[in-house]
Amino acid sequence: MVMAKAPSRATPRRAAPTPAAPRRAPDNSASAAAAAEDGTGALRRQIFFWLGSAVLLALFLYLFSNILLPFVAGMVLAYFLDPVADRLQRLGLSRLMATVVILITFIIVVVLAFVILVPVLTTQMADFGRKLPDYLTRLQSLITSIDPKWLEQRFGVNAGSLRDGLNSLLSSGFSIVTTVFTSLWSSGVALVSLVSLFVVTPVVAFYMLLDWDRMVAEVDSWVPRDHVETVRSLARDINTATAGFVRGQGTLCLVLGAMYATGLTFTGLNFAILIGFFAGLISFIPYVGSLTGLVLAVGVAFVQFWPDWTMVAAVACVFVVGQFIEGNILQPRLVGKSVGLHPVWLMFALFAFGALFGFVGLLIAVPASAAIAVLVRFAISRYLQSPLYKGHAAEPAPPLPADRGGGHRSTRG
Repeated sequence: MVMAKAPSRATPRRAAPTPAAPRRAPDNSASAAAAAEDGTGALRRQIFFWLGSAVLLALFLYLFSNILLPFVAGMVLAYFLDPVADRLQRLGLSRLMATVVILITFIIVVVLAFVILVPVLTTQMADFGRKLPDYLTRLQSLITSIDPKWLEQRFGVNAGSLRDGLNSLLSSGFSIVTTVFTSLWSSGVALVSLVSLFVVTPVVAFYMLLDWDRMVAEVDSWVPRDHVETVRSLARDINTATAGFVRGQGTLCLVLGAMYATGLTFTGLNFAILIGFFAGLISFIPYVGSLTGLVLAVGVAFVQFWPDWTMVAAVACVFVVGQFIEGNILQPRLVGKSVGLHPVWLMFALFAFGALFGFVGLLIAVPASAAIAVLVRFAISRYLQSPLYKGHAAEPAPPLPADRGGGHRSTRG
Protein backbone atom coordinates (compact mmCIF):
# COMPACT_ATOMS: atom_id res chain seq x y z
CA MET A 1 0.00 0.00 0.00
CA VAL A 2 1.46 3.12 -1.08
CA MET A 3 0.95 6.07 1.18
CA ALA A 4 0.42 9.37 -0.56
CA LYS A 5 3.00 12.01 0.21
CA ALA A 6 1.78 15.09 1.91
CA PRO A 7 2.07 18.05 -0.29
CA SER A 8 5.24 19.93 0.54
CA ARG A 9 5.00 23.67 1.49
CA ALA A 10 6.34 25.73 -1.34
CA THR A 11 9.05 28.10 -0.24
CA PRO A 12 8.39 31.65 -1.43
CA ARG A 13 10.92 33.12 -3.77
CA ARG A 14 12.76 36.20 -2.63
CA ALA A 15 12.45 39.19 -4.85
CA ALA A 16 15.65 40.18 -6.52
CA PRO A 17 17.16 43.20 -4.82
CA THR A 18 16.80 46.35 -6.81
CA PRO A 19 20.08 48.04 -7.55
CA ALA A 20 20.72 51.06 -5.27
CA ALA A 21 20.68 54.40 -6.93
CA PRO A 22 24.14 55.84 -7.25
CA ARG A 23 24.99 58.48 -4.63
CA ARG A 24 25.40 61.98 -5.86
CA ALA A 25 28.75 63.47 -5.22
CA PRO A 26 28.50 66.66 -3.18
CA ASP A 27 28.55 69.79 -5.27
CA ASN A 28 31.87 71.30 -4.21
CA SER A 29 31.39 74.38 -6.31
CA ALA A 30 28.05 75.16 -4.71
CA SER A 31 29.38 74.69 -1.17
CA ALA A 32 32.44 76.79 -1.96
CA ALA A 33 30.24 79.53 -3.39
CA ALA A 34 28.03 79.43 -0.31
CA ALA A 35 31.07 79.61 2.00
CA ALA A 36 32.48 82.51 -0.01
CA GLU A 37 29.11 84.27 0.16
CA ASP A 38 28.98 83.81 3.95
CA GLY A 39 32.55 85.07 4.32
CA THR A 40 31.85 88.12 2.17
CA GLY A 41 28.72 88.90 4.12
CA ALA A 42 30.53 88.57 7.45
CA LEU A 43 33.34 90.80 6.23
CA ARG A 44 30.83 93.38 5.00
CA ARG A 45 29.03 93.37 8.34
CA GLN A 46 32.31 93.82 10.20
CA ILE A 47 33.33 96.72 7.95
CA PHE A 48 29.99 98.46 8.45
CA PHE A 49 30.15 97.88 12.20
CA TRP A 50 33.64 99.33 12.65
CA LEU A 51 33.00 102.23 10.29
CA GLY A 52 29.80 103.04 12.15
CA SER A 53 31.64 102.87 15.47
CA ALA A 54 34.36 105.21 14.16
CA VAL A 55 31.75 107.69 12.91
CA LEU A 56 29.92 107.64 16.24
CA LEU A 57 33.20 108.15 18.13
CA ALA A 58 34.16 111.10 15.90
CA LEU A 59 30.70 112.63 16.35
CA PHE A 60 30.92 112.17 20.12
CA LEU A 61 34.33 113.87 20.23
CA TYR A 62 33.11 116.72 18.05
CA LEU A 63 30.00 117.37 20.13
CA PHE A 64 31.64 117.14 23.57
CA SER A 65 35.16 118.39 22.77
CA ASN A 66 34.65 121.44 25.04
CA ILE A 67 34.25 119.32 28.17
CA LEU A 68 36.40 116.28 27.39
CA LEU A 69 39.80 117.82 28.12
CA PRO A 70 40.16 116.74 31.80
CA PHE A 71 38.85 113.24 31.02
CA VAL A 72 41.12 112.67 28.03
CA ALA A 73 44.06 114.16 29.96
CA GLY A 74 43.34 111.76 32.83
CA MET A 75 43.25 108.79 30.45
CA VAL A 76 46.54 109.84 28.84
CA LEU A 77 48.11 110.28 32.28
CA ALA A 78 46.91 106.83 33.37
CA TYR A 79 48.25 105.24 30.19
CA PHE A 80 51.58 106.99 30.70
CA LEU A 81 51.92 105.79 34.31
CA ASP A 82 50.51 102.26 33.96
CA PRO A 83 53.98 100.61 33.52
CA VAL A 84 55.12 102.25 36.76
CA ALA A 85 52.10 100.82 38.57
CA ASP A 86 52.79 97.36 37.16
CA ARG A 87 56.40 97.56 38.34
CA LEU A 88 55.34 98.61 41.85
CA GLN A 89 52.92 95.67 41.91
CA ARG A 90 55.76 93.31 41.07
CA LEU A 91 57.66 94.78 44.01
CA GLY A 92 54.86 93.76 46.38
CA LEU A 93 52.48 96.72 46.56
CA SER A 94 48.79 96.33 45.90
CA ARG A 95 47.26 98.05 42.90
CA LEU A 96 45.55 100.59 45.14
CA MET A 97 48.72 101.50 47.03
CA ALA A 98 50.75 101.68 43.81
CA THR A 99 48.17 104.04 42.30
CA VAL A 100 48.14 106.27 45.38
CA VAL A 101 51.95 106.48 45.52
CA ILE A 102 52.26 107.26 41.82
CA LEU A 103 49.63 109.98 41.74
CA ILE A 104 50.87 111.68 44.90
CA THR A 105 54.41 111.73 43.52
CA PHE A 106 53.20 113.01 40.15
CA ILE A 107 51.13 115.79 41.73
CA ILE A 108 54.11 116.90 43.85
CA VAL A 109 56.34 117.03 40.78
CA VAL A 110 53.76 119.00 38.80
CA VAL A 111 53.20 121.48 41.63
CA LEU A 112 56.95 122.03 42.03
CA ALA A 113 57.30 122.53 38.29
CA PHE A 114 54.52 125.10 38.29
CA VAL A 115 55.95 126.89 41.30
CA ILE A 116 59.51 126.99 39.95
CA LEU A 117 59.34 126.85 36.15
CA VAL A 118 56.10 128.57 35.22
CA PRO A 119 56.97 131.97 36.75
CA VAL A 120 60.39 131.89 35.06
CA LEU A 121 58.95 130.90 31.70
CA THR A 122 56.19 133.48 31.99
CA THR A 123 58.68 136.24 32.76
CA GLN A 124 61.00 135.24 29.94
CA MET A 125 58.13 134.96 27.47
CA ALA A 126 56.84 138.43 28.31
CA ASP A 127 60.39 139.84 28.17
CA PHE A 128 61.05 138.11 24.85
CA GLY A 129 57.88 139.54 23.32
CA ARG A 130 58.79 143.01 24.52
CA LYS A 131 62.39 142.89 23.24
CA LEU A 132 61.71 141.04 20.00
CA PRO A 133 61.31 144.16 17.81
CA ASP A 134 64.63 145.55 19.08
CA TYR A 135 66.34 142.20 18.50
CA LEU A 136 65.04 142.01 14.93
CA THR A 137 66.15 145.58 14.21
CA ARG A 138 69.65 144.95 15.53
CA LEU A 139 69.90 141.67 13.62
CA GLN A 140 68.90 143.51 10.46
CA SER A 141 71.56 146.14 11.11
CA LEU A 142 74.20 143.43 11.52
CA ILE A 143 73.25 141.83 8.20
CA THR A 144 73.08 145.12 6.26
CA SER A 145 76.32 146.43 7.75
CA ILE A 146 78.26 144.20 5.39
CA ASP A 147 80.19 146.09 2.69
CA PRO A 148 77.70 146.84 -0.17
CA LYS A 149 80.42 146.61 -2.84
CA TRP A 150 81.50 143.19 -1.55
CA LEU A 151 77.87 142.00 -1.70
CA GLU A 152 77.48 143.22 -5.27
CA GLN A 153 80.79 141.71 -6.40
CA ARG A 154 80.30 138.34 -4.69
CA PHE A 155 76.56 137.76 -4.94
CA GLY A 156 75.27 140.47 -7.29
CA VAL A 157 72.94 141.77 -4.57
CA ASN A 158 72.10 145.44 -4.22
CA ALA A 159 72.42 146.60 -0.61
CA GLY A 160 69.33 148.82 -0.85
CA SER A 161 67.19 146.00 -2.23
CA LEU A 162 68.54 143.67 0.45
CA ARG A 163 67.67 146.18 3.14
CA ASP A 164 64.12 146.68 1.83
CA GLY A 165 63.60 142.92 1.52
CA LEU A 166 64.82 142.33 5.05
CA ASN A 167 62.54 145.09 6.35
CA SER A 168 59.46 143.51 4.78
CA LEU A 169 60.53 139.99 5.79
CA LEU A 170 61.23 140.93 9.40
CA SER A 171 58.01 142.94 9.64
CA SER A 172 55.90 140.04 8.40
CA GLY A 173 57.89 137.59 10.52
CA PHE A 174 57.42 139.76 13.59
CA SER A 175 53.66 139.94 13.05
CA ILE A 176 53.47 136.16 12.61
CA VAL A 177 55.58 135.48 15.71
CA THR A 178 53.52 137.96 17.74
CA THR A 179 50.29 136.31 16.63
CA VAL A 180 51.61 132.84 17.46
CA PHE A 181 52.88 133.84 20.91
CA THR A 182 49.65 135.72 21.66
CA SER A 183 47.62 132.67 20.68
CA LEU A 184 49.81 130.36 22.75
CA TRP A 185 49.65 132.69 25.71
CA SER A 186 45.87 133.11 25.56
CA SER A 187 45.32 129.38 25.17
CA GLY A 188 47.75 128.70 28.01
CA VAL A 189 45.96 131.14 30.28
CA ALA A 190 42.63 129.59 29.30
CA LEU A 191 43.95 126.14 30.15
CA VAL A 192 45.40 127.25 33.47
CA SER A 193 42.17 129.04 34.38
CA LEU A 194 40.22 125.80 33.95
CA VAL A 195 39.93 124.58 37.50
CA SER A 196 38.44 121.33 36.24
CA LEU A 197 41.70 120.46 34.54
CA PHE A 198 43.45 120.30 37.92
CA VAL A 199 40.53 118.90 39.90
CA VAL A 200 38.94 116.37 37.55
CA THR A 201 42.10 115.12 35.80
CA PRO A 202 43.76 113.60 38.93
CA VAL A 203 40.47 111.92 39.90
CA VAL A 204 40.00 110.45 36.42
CA ALA A 205 43.63 109.36 36.30
CA PHE A 206 43.32 107.69 39.72
CA TYR A 207 40.33 105.55 38.78
CA MET A 208 41.62 104.78 35.30
CA LEU A 209 45.01 103.72 36.66
CA LEU A 210 43.38 101.66 39.41
CA ASP A 211 41.12 99.74 36.98
CA TRP A 212 43.35 99.75 33.90
CA ASP A 213 44.10 96.00 33.73
CA ARG A 214 40.51 95.14 34.59
CA MET A 215 39.20 97.40 31.80
CA VAL A 216 41.59 95.86 29.27
CA ALA A 217 40.41 92.35 30.23
CA GLU A 218 36.77 93.43 30.01
CA VAL A 219 37.20 94.91 26.54
CA ASP A 220 39.04 91.77 25.47
CA SER A 221 36.03 89.68 26.53
CA TRP A 222 33.83 91.65 24.13
CA VAL A 223 35.90 90.72 21.06
CA PRO A 224 34.32 88.02 18.81
CA ARG A 225 36.05 84.74 19.56
CA ASP A 226 36.62 83.96 15.88
CA HIS A 227 38.81 87.07 15.51
CA VAL A 228 40.21 87.45 19.00
CA GLU A 229 43.81 86.60 18.04
CA THR A 230 43.78 89.03 15.12
CA VAL A 231 42.35 91.81 17.27
CA ARG A 232 44.87 91.10 20.02
CA SER A 233 47.73 91.24 17.52
CA LEU A 234 46.50 94.57 16.16
CA ALA A 235 46.04 95.91 19.70
CA ARG A 236 49.60 94.91 20.61
CA ASP A 237 50.95 96.69 17.52
CA ILE A 238 48.93 99.82 18.31
CA ASN A 239 50.09 99.73 21.92
CA THR A 240 53.72 99.33 20.86
CA ALA A 241 53.55 102.31 18.51
CA THR A 242 51.62 104.49 20.95
CA ALA A 243 53.73 103.56 23.96
CA GLY A 244 56.93 104.09 22.03
CA PHE A 245 55.85 107.60 21.17
CA VAL A 246 53.87 108.75 24.21
CA ARG A 247 56.17 107.27 26.84
CA GLY A 248 59.47 107.13 25.00
CA GLN A 249 59.30 110.25 22.85
CA GLY A 250 57.55 112.23 25.60
CA THR A 251 60.32 111.42 28.06
CA LEU A 252 62.90 112.22 25.38
CA CYS A 253 61.35 115.66 24.75
CA LEU A 254 61.43 116.49 28.46
CA VAL A 255 65.06 115.39 28.80
CA LEU A 256 66.10 117.36 25.71
CA GLY A 257 64.28 120.46 26.93
CA ALA A 258 66.04 120.30 30.28
CA MET A 259 69.38 119.66 28.58
CA TYR A 260 69.05 122.52 26.09
CA ALA A 261 67.85 124.92 28.79
CA THR A 262 70.75 124.01 31.10
CA GLY A 263 73.38 124.29 28.36
CA LEU A 264 72.09 127.65 27.10
CA THR A 265 71.92 128.96 30.66
CA PHE A 266 75.60 128.13 31.17
CA THR A 267 76.47 130.16 28.06
CA GLY A 268 74.69 133.18 29.53
CA LEU A 269 72.20 133.46 26.67
CA ASN A 270 69.11 135.57 27.22
CA PHE A 271 65.83 133.61 27.34
CA ALA A 272 67.83 130.38 27.67
CA ILE A 273 65.16 128.45 29.60
CA LEU A 274 62.38 129.55 27.25
CA ILE A 275 64.29 128.66 24.06
CA GLY A 276 65.65 125.41 25.48
CA PHE A 277 62.33 124.03 26.68
CA PHE A 278 60.55 125.17 23.53
CA ALA A 279 63.13 123.38 21.36
CA GLY A 280 62.88 120.24 23.50
CA LEU A 281 59.08 120.09 23.56
CA ILE A 282 58.77 120.23 19.77
CA SER A 283 61.51 117.65 19.26
CA PHE A 284 58.89 114.93 18.71
CA ILE A 285 59.22 115.95 15.05
CA PRO A 286 62.73 114.83 14.04
CA TYR A 287 65.17 117.69 13.49
CA VAL A 288 62.45 120.36 13.67
CA GLY A 289 62.92 121.05 17.38
CA SER A 290 66.70 121.21 17.25
CA LEU A 291 66.77 123.34 14.07
CA THR A 292 64.17 125.76 15.43
CA GLY A 293 66.01 126.08 18.72
CA LEU A 294 69.33 126.51 16.89
CA VAL A 295 67.99 129.36 14.72
CA LEU A 296 66.39 131.14 17.68
CA ALA A 297 69.40 130.71 19.96
CA VAL A 298 72.00 131.71 17.35
CA GLY A 299 69.91 134.73 16.34
CA VAL A 300 69.72 135.91 19.94
CA ALA A 301 73.42 135.13 20.42
CA PHE A 302 74.39 137.25 17.40
CA VAL A 303 72.54 140.24 18.82
CA GLN A 304 73.74 139.69 22.39
CA PHE A 305 77.40 138.63 21.92
CA TRP A 306 78.47 140.16 18.59
CA PRO A 307 81.37 140.40 17.68
CA ASP A 308 82.40 137.65 20.13
CA TRP A 309 82.34 134.62 17.84
CA THR A 310 83.31 132.21 20.61
CA MET A 311 80.06 132.69 22.49
CA VAL A 312 78.00 132.32 19.31
CA ALA A 313 79.87 129.07 18.59
CA ALA A 314 79.28 127.91 22.18
CA VAL A 315 75.54 128.44 21.75
CA ALA A 316 75.58 126.44 18.51
CA CYS A 317 77.62 123.68 20.18
CA VAL A 318 74.86 123.17 22.74
CA PHE A 319 72.53 121.96 19.99
CA VAL A 320 75.23 119.99 18.19
CA VAL A 321 76.06 118.11 21.40
CA GLY A 322 72.35 117.70 22.14
CA GLN A 323 71.75 116.13 18.73
CA PHE A 324 74.67 113.75 19.25
CA ILE A 325 73.39 112.65 22.66
CA GLU A 326 69.84 112.28 21.35
CA GLY A 327 70.79 110.18 18.33
CA ASN A 328 73.35 107.92 20.00
CA ILE A 329 72.19 107.58 23.62
CA LEU A 330 68.66 108.82 24.35
CA GLN A 331 66.80 107.78 21.20
CA PRO A 332 67.91 104.10 21.23
CA ARG A 333 67.24 103.71 24.95
CA LEU A 334 63.97 105.62 25.36
CA VAL A 335 62.22 105.21 22.02
CA GLY A 336 63.87 102.31 20.25
CA LYS A 337 64.52 101.86 16.58
CA SER A 338 61.08 102.77 15.33
CA VAL A 339 57.61 103.50 16.68
CA GLY A 340 55.96 102.96 13.31
CA LEU A 341 54.86 106.58 12.90
CA HIS A 342 56.25 108.56 9.98
CA PRO A 343 56.97 112.20 10.90
CA VAL A 344 54.88 113.55 7.99
CA TRP A 345 51.91 111.37 8.96
CA LEU A 346 52.29 112.46 12.58
CA MET A 347 52.34 116.17 11.67
CA PHE A 348 49.25 115.72 9.49
CA ALA A 349 47.45 113.90 12.31
CA LEU A 350 48.30 116.64 14.80
CA PHE A 351 47.04 119.38 12.47
CA ALA A 352 43.93 117.44 11.42
CA PHE A 353 42.83 116.33 14.90
CA GLY A 354 43.71 119.74 16.35
CA ALA A 355 41.57 121.48 13.72
CA LEU A 356 38.65 119.10 14.24
CA PHE A 357 38.61 118.68 18.02
CA GLY A 358 40.82 121.46 19.42
CA PHE A 359 43.21 120.72 22.27
CA VAL A 360 41.47 117.39 22.91
CA GLY A 361 42.34 116.44 19.34
CA LEU A 362 46.01 117.07 20.02
CA LEU A 363 45.89 114.63 22.93
CA ILE A 364 44.24 111.85 20.92
CA ALA A 365 46.16 112.52 17.69
CA VAL A 366 49.07 110.21 18.53
CA PRO A 367 47.09 107.08 19.56
CA ALA A 368 44.61 107.65 16.74
CA SER A 369 47.35 108.05 14.13
CA ALA A 370 49.11 104.95 15.51
CA ALA A 371 45.88 102.94 15.30
CA ILE A 372 45.17 104.11 11.76
CA ALA A 373 48.72 103.32 10.64
CA VAL A 374 48.55 99.79 12.11
CA LEU A 375 45.14 99.14 10.54
CA VAL A 376 46.30 100.40 7.15
CA ARG A 377 49.36 98.12 7.27
CA PHE A 378 47.12 95.21 8.26
CA ALA A 379 44.71 95.95 5.40
CA ILE A 380 47.58 96.15 2.92
CA SER A 381 48.99 92.81 4.11
CA ARG A 382 45.57 91.17 3.71
CA TYR A 383 45.22 92.73 0.26
CA LEU A 384 48.60 91.36 -0.83
CA GLN A 385 47.43 87.86 0.17
CA SER A 386 44.00 88.14 -1.46
CA PRO A 387 42.85 87.04 -4.93
CA LEU A 388 42.19 90.70 -5.69
CA TYR A 389 45.96 91.23 -5.78
CA LYS A 390 47.16 87.81 -6.95
CA GLY A 391 44.34 87.18 -9.42
CA HIS A 392 44.36 83.82 -11.23
CA ALA A 393 47.95 83.88 -12.41
CA ALA A 394 49.72 80.58 -11.80
CA GLU A 395 53.12 82.20 -11.68
CA PRO A 396 54.26 85.50 -10.23
CA ALA A 397 54.79 88.38 -12.60
CA PRO A 398 58.33 88.77 -13.90
CA PRO A 399 60.42 91.53 -12.34
CA LEU A 400 60.77 94.87 -14.03
CA PRO A 401 63.75 95.23 -16.37
CA ALA A 402 66.81 96.72 -14.76
CA ASP A 403 67.46 99.09 -17.67
CA ARG A 404 64.40 101.33 -17.66
CA GLY A 405 65.81 103.79 -20.12
CA GLY A 406 66.73 101.31 -22.84
CA GLY A 407 63.19 100.41 -23.87
CA HIS A 408 61.54 96.98 -23.87
CA ARG A 409 63.30 94.06 -25.45
CA SER A 410 61.19 91.34 -27.06
CA THR A 411 62.44 87.81 -27.62
CA ARG A 412 60.89 85.42 -30.08
CA GLY A 413 60.98 81.70 -29.57
